[in-house]
Amino acid sequence: MGHLLPFIVIIERSMRRARTWLALLGIALVAAMWAAPAHAAPWSERVRGKIARDMDGELRTDRAPRERWARDVRGVRHVQAIVVAEPGPDPELRELRAAVLKLGGSVHAFHRAMNALTVQLPMQKLHALAERDDVASVTPNRCVQRTASTLEYVAGVLTSRGRSYSSTTAYTGVDGRGVGIAVLDSGVMRSHHDFGSAGERVKRNVSMLNTTLANWSTGVDAAASMQPGSAALASYENLVANESAATLDGFGHGTHVASVAAGRGFGFYAAPDHTGVAPGADIYDVKVLGDTGTGTLSDTIEGINWVIYHAREYNIRVMNLSLAAQSTQSWLNDPLCIAVRSASAAGITVVVAAGNFGKSTDGKEVFGAIGAPGNDPSVITVGAVNIKSTIARSDDSVTLFSSRGPTRGAYVDAAGVRRIDNLIKPDLVAPGNRVIGAASTTAAGGWNYLASNYYNDLVVPANSAQYYTESVMVMSGTSIAAPAVAGAAALLLQANPGLTPPLVKAILQYTAQPLPGASLAHQGAGQINVDGALALARAIRTDVATAIANGSLVAGGSLLASGQTLPARSSTLNGQSFNWSRIVTAGGNRVLSGDALFTKYQPIWDPRITWASGRARLRQPQYWAATSTTPAGTFVKSFSDVAAPNQSLVTAGVVNATTLAGATSLAGKTGLFIPTPTLAGWLASGSGSVLGTGIVISEGLVISEGIVISEGLVISEGLVISEGLVISEGLVISEGIVISETGVPVIRYDTGSATSGEN
Repeated sequence: MGHLLPFIVIIERSMRRARTWLALLGIALVAAMWAAPAHAAPWSERVRGKIARDMDGELRTDRAPRERWARDVRGVRHVQAIVVAEPGPDPELRELRAAVLKLGGSVHAFHRAMNALTVQLPMQKLHALAERDDVASVTPNRCVQRTASTLEYVAGVLTSRGRSYSSTTAYTGVDGRGVGIAVLDSGVMRSHHDFGSAGERVKRNVSMLNTTLANWSTGVDAAASMQPGSAALASYENLVANESAATLDGFGHGTHVASVAAGRGFGFYAAPDHTGVAPGADIYDVKVLGDTGTGTLSDTIEGINWVIYHAREYNIRVMNLSLAAQSTQSWLNDPLCIAVRSASAAGITVVVAAGNFGKSTDGKEVFGAIGAPGNDPSVITVGAVNIKSTIARSDDSVTLFSSRGPTRGAYVDAAGVRRIDNLIKPDLVAPGNRVIGAASTTAAGGWNYLASNYYNDLVVPANSAQYYTESVMVMSGTSIAAPAVAGAAALLLQANPGLTPPLVKAILQYTAQPLPGASLAHQGAGQINVDGALALARAIRTDVATAIANGSLVAGGSLLASGQTLPARSSTLNGQSFNWSRIVTAGGNRVLSGDALFTKYQPIWDPRITWASGRARLRQPQYWAATSTTPAGTFVKSFSDVAAPNQSLVTAGVVNATTLAGATSLAGKTGLFIPTPTLAGWLASGSGSVLGTGIVISEGLVISEGIVISEGLVISEGLVISEGLVISEGLVISEGIVISETGVPVIRYDTGSATSGEN
């Protein structure tokens, strides 16, 4: 009954507004309820377990559609949904597509990398579709929204291990050169000088906004072939090409995000303070959000699909998603999560913003507000740090707005019992308060949507020497922290191209600096430390990914490069020294430590393996055969998903934080809420259980539904704050104010100047 409460509130409010009308029709409404159509009858637990709770609830009412994914077509309620198919003998999903048409629907798109369809279907037929054995889950086509230098010094890039400036316009050392970063966002202004004097570092601009069926017509199958060299593929690529668009980023979010990851200014603002983390990396702009900063689940999934398909062709090794969607679903069946796991299995390191919902509107700290795909164990979920406008890290702290863990998606197990994920998130934190980056403009010099609406808060005053192609602005939020980590991942992959996505994540976590006073739920392993991460990455052999793929790397085998030893477990940045966290979150709700993580091969470093919620899954990509122009193994055709054949995921010598198991208390600083520095110290000294070969680590962290962890601090059931609420990023102007999509302040932490940031 708890998940129906938002509907009751809404109905009650409607009654107050139209009491007379309801009084006249009350008897008729009661009669209608008793004579409800078949779809309103209780579905079997098997079927209900496949259908997202927010869709289930919406469909069990007869009110007019309030969601963008529902519409009345010729008097019949239709819905748009993402249907994930079970692995089977029909990789083209011909039978499922035919079934959708037979049920009176349409196929809007076929997302091959996650074995899913975007469909439109009469509401009454949804349960019939869910009853099919080849259907794994049904999800509404939810709204997806953006999550809204000194940076180089704070992140640890400007060190002897990273790079140094030989002049104001040149530098030596790692810069991400040769590594592709895909930015899925509101677009990237390629003519901005942050991306080269002629935009040469933005290799492609593509838009997914027109890839799915835009109308609500029925009886159409729009699935297209991705076979290399086919006419259908050529037509698709022409459709998504966006290089000639007059305004590539009318909103302004994507351009700023791209510049934090890989910007390098030219002209007046060509200074270290304006340089991104990987200023030599190639940028691939994948537009999935419109000029209002919003998009759909299907367009985002299609963008991920495009990146996976072209990853080996363009050497796209990193994907940044500074966006989120509300999800009541577990990482096991949420479509966005399945999509990013496919990307990881294909060798792409996926970085996701945690979200900006760390505080409620009444000032209370909120836990469990991380949406999809940040709730997936395979991605690097990033929270935000306030650096207090200094390069010193001693005063840094997790921002008030940064979303806290654990994840609260849910699934129904084989026994019909609903289970909450409770995965440890975020994984890392990075600078995310008032970071300078590129501001997109029109050809005439007009500002983007964000800059024009919040000019006084965001825009850095122009100098007379500044051209519109050099305009900059400041932004805050986990949206901005995420690309800093994406840039760091590009640096690691330049230094050691053989790293797998799980290894990149583990290295960044192991070398992070735990911030005082913050727990795993606030910061994960701690603040990013590029200097330490590069040192560790260079100690590891450079053929790891290849050796895993060909099966020559066995569990416990040496992971170190010839003649290499592990570096010192500490770093000195900007004159201040600190110890590494030496912890890695794995298995969703486990924390591991020990030198064996990097001296011996651990099966959890296989990018095809996802291990969480007591399950180990193997997601295996299949590639199109060779053509006259491309060798075999270039383009992904589909994915299979099965139970991992080898359940021995961790070798002997790894320290396991068994203290996370069982009850948790914020006041007692135990379990999930133990301060990360404390936990890191325990594990670094060898406290915990040593795992032997063959041991499968089970779920450890348990937080019951609705548990009150301290007075006024409640982790609610799932992520349904109110029906239809999108867990979006909004625009964080400063630590004090978060601006909603409509421009209305929705969270106010203090009443000080919005331009001052957090003090």
